[in-house]
Amino acid sequence: MRSIAIPNTDLTVSALCLGTADMGTKISSETAREMLNTFGEAGGNFFDTARVYADWVPGGRHASEKTLGRWLMQTGCRDRITLATKGAHPELSTMDVPRLSPEEIAADVDGSLRDLGTDRIDLWYLHRDDPAHPVEAILETLWRLVDAGKIRYLGCSNWTLPRLEAARVHAAHQGRVGFVANQPLWNAAVPNPGAFRGAGNVAMDSAMRQWHAQTQTAAVPYSSQANGLFQKLAASGGDLLALPGGPRALYGQPENLQRFERIRELYEGTGLSLTQITLGYLFAHPFPVSAIVGPGNLDQLTDTLTAAGVRLTPEQTSFLEAA
Repeated sequence: MRSIAIPNTDLTVSALCLGTADMGTKISSETAREMLNTFGEAGGNFFDTARVYADWVPGGRHASEKTLGRWLMQTGCRDRITLATKGAHPELSTMDVPRLSPEEIAADVDGSLRDLGTDRIDLWYLHRDDPAHPVEAILETLWRLVDAGKIRYLGCSNWTLPRLEAARVHAAHQGRVGFVANQPLWNAAVPNPGAFRGAGNVAMDSAMRQWHAQTQTAAVPYSSQANGLFQKLAASGGDLLALPGGPRALYGQPENLQRFERIRELYEGTGLSLTQITLGYLFAHPFPVSAIVGPGNLDQLTDTLTAAGVRLTPEQTSFLEAA
């Protein structure tokens, strides 16, 4: 599998990052084990989870981290992979209450270390932000955990561009390594901003893409396949109204039907699959990109793995975006 070097680190990660949010709940532990093994055997070495994953399932609190931790213990592959998790997410019942105090951040890190069965996290992301908390104070808290050896490198998820830049500037002034990776919502579709209101999600836009190109900060996008949007459109003959409620709320705009038509033209002209085109679009950008993928079964994982070496050309990327 093609590899990506993350600037300002010694991490070299696979172009695909395996998301594990549903492992141990929606995806059974046995199937999860098979998928984790298959991804590793294909050359994948980058795994993504979060402290909050599966907390929405009754009895599933922290199930994703625990499932991944059991697999790491069973296989003994911890030193051969890059392990990423996220913390400081609000409680799901009180999404408007931030959890960015030093005590809450430290508790999440310690809980992740325990459930993952490891003594260090290679890449730890702040899962949410709160503009009321100064970036300087947040980074100082995180650097104490780095200095303690619990975290190797820092990232952030769902941070706006002004906050990303403020964090970059402060780290430079302090002579420290700040956020080496950003995890936004990003895919080949056009998201509906109104669907994110109150949820705290931040999507990649043209200004953020320019910032990534200028700073060469790695992007590790989630929802990289738009919840299977284009596969669903292909199955329905391009009927936006046939989309399930969640994808329709996020991506049910006419622009995405136009993008689907462009993707279908690329498919017919190149022989690339829908999966290869949508992920190849992300990999075509002029900064390091490792796309988080969340297949629900082995067949979906096998299909996703075919995209690891695909990059659209600049002409193909422009053609798609012109829709």
